[in-house]
Amino acid sequence: MDLLIQNAKLRGREGLTEIAITGSKIEKISKKCSGKAKTTIDAQGHLVTESYCNAHLHLCKVWTLQMMDEKALKDYHGSDMGKAMTAIELAARVKENYDEKWIIKNVRKAVELAARYGNLHIRAFVDVDTKARLEGIKAVIKAREEYKKIVDIQVVAFPQDGVVREPGAEKLIIQAMDMGADIVGGIPWIEYTEEDERIHIQKMVAIAKKYNKDVSMLVDDAGDATLKTLEMLATETIKVGWHGRVLAQHARAMCLYPKPYFQKVAALLKKAKMGVVIDPHTGPLHARVRELLEEGVLVCLGQDDISDAYYPYGRNNMLEIAFLASHLLWMTTATEMETLYDMITVNAAKAMNIKNFGLKEGNYANLVILDVNNIVDALRYHEAPRYVISRGKIIAENITTNKIWITP
Repeated sequence: MDLLIQNAKLRGREGLTEIAITGSKIEKISKKCSGKAKTTIDAQGHLVTESYCNAHLHLCKVWTLQMMDEKALKDYHGSDMGKAMTAIELAARVKENYDEKWIIKNVRKAVELAARYGNLHIRAFVDVDTKARLEGIKAVIKAREEYKKIVDIQVVAFPQDGVVREPGAEKLIIQAMDMGADIVGGIPWIEYTEEDERIHIQKMVAIAKKYNKDVSMLVDDAGDATLKTLEMLATETIKVGWHGRVLAQHARAMCLYPKPYFQKVAALLKKAKMGVVIDPHTGPLHARVRELLEEGVLVCLGQDDISDAYYPYGRNNMLEIAFLASHLLWMTTATEMETLYDMITVNAAKAMNIKNFGLKEGNYANLVILDVNNIVDALRYHEAPRYVISRGKIIAENITTNKIWITP
C-alpha cells in the first residue's frame, strides 16, 4: 500500500474502517487491511467520504466584482428576478477588458481554494463571445493542464450573450472546441424569441454531437413562468439521442410553473436522463428541489459564482454551499442533510459524468477526511477537511486543534 487510512467513519457503515490505497486507486475497504503502508493516517473516528464536485462555476469571472459597480448585482437579486437579462447585459461590460494574463491569476486562486476544501471536480463555464473573445478559454484550459493531477476541470465553452443575438458567437464556440474545451455550453433563454431559443439549443447540441461532447446550458434563469427553454432542451436531447449527456443549470422559473406543467417537464427530464444543477444562494428564485427529488430527477448543487457581478461571496467550498442550501430549501432533517451531501458528491459526479467516482474499491482515491464524525456537523461547521486526497496523494492538510483557551 502507498497510503492507509485507519479508524475511518464511513457513511452508512457501523464501526470504524480502514481504507488501503495503492497508486491512484482504492485497493481495499475493510475493518482491517493487512500489509504495510508507506504512509498511514489515523482518521481518529472522523468521517471519510468521497471528495466534492462543483457542477457549476463561472471560473473566468471569479474576483471580477471589484472591477465594476454593483448595478448588475442589484438587478439580478431583485425580488422577482424580472431584470435578470438586464443584469447579464450590465455584467458583460467587464469582458471588454478580458485578458488571459489577469484571468489566469484569479483562476489559479479559485482552483487552489477548491483543492483546500476538497472540491476536486469543477465544471467551469467560460464566456465565449465577441467581447470576451477566447481570452477566458485560453486561461482556463491553461489552468486545467496545470492542475490536472490535483483538480479535474471540465471546460465549458459558454456563449453567455446568446448565439442568435450575438453574431459570431457560434464560430467562436467552434474555435473553443478546437482549442480543447470539454463541454458545449448554452443559455437559450437569453434570446429574444422562442424561435431563436430553439435555434440556440439546436446549434449548440449539433456542435456537441459533432465533437462527441456533453452539453451544459443555463435555462430559464429569470422570474418568468412563460420561459420554456428547459422543456426545449429536454425535448432536443431526446430527439437527437443525447440521453444522459446534457445538464441544465438554474431553471429558476420552475418555481412559478403550474403543477401540471411541472409534472410534464419532470417526466421529460427523466426520459432525457437530464440532471438539474441548482444554486439557490445566488438568486431569490430556484428550481423546485423537493419535488424534483420526489419525481426521481437527478439534482445537485453548484457554487455558480465567486465574487463576481452576480454574487459577492464564495470560496469553492461545497460544504458551505450545502449549508446555505439547507436553510434556503428548508432541508433540515438528518435525512435531508444526507441528501444535500449527496448533491455535492455522488449526485454531482453522476450529473458531470465523472467515471470511477465514489468510495468503492477500484475507484480513484479522491477522498476527504473531515474534522467531524457525522453529516450534521459537517454542514454545521463547513470547515476545510483535515486531509484532502487526490488520486491517492495527500494534497492538503488543514488540521486545527479546535481548543479554546480561557484565562481566569
